[in-house]
Amino acid sequence: QVQLVESGGGLVQAGGSLRLSCVVSGSTLSINAMGWYRQAPGKEREFVAGISSDGETNYADSVKGRFTISGDNAKNTVYLQMNSLKPEDTAVYYCNVVFYYSLNDYWGQGTQVTVSS
Repeated sequence: QVQLVESGGGLVQAGGSLRLSCVVSGSTLSINAMGWYRQAPGKEREFVAGISSDGETNYADSVKGRFTISGDNAKNTVYLQMNSLKPEDTAVYYCNVVFYYSLNDYWGQGTQVTVSS
């Protein structure tokens, strides 16, 4: 079955950086798009950044200029480089993947990012 394995979360001071990774396995279909979402305590899950199979990216306004999403199609991996982190970036970050010719999308288990002030 499809598996998404995230890594790279942790505790960092405000102004610091982290790099998240997400590896997708178990599907015979090609990836259409991948993205990162986050959910802070007591809040709904929100979109952070996305990248299509042809490399087009988009970002939430709150992370533009600080976060960069990138992908390695050969490795079925997506990255999220997070710089200038703020305490309000604290959340569980989830990886999401959409495949061509599939009505389903898939989620990782989440990785905790905590930014201290």
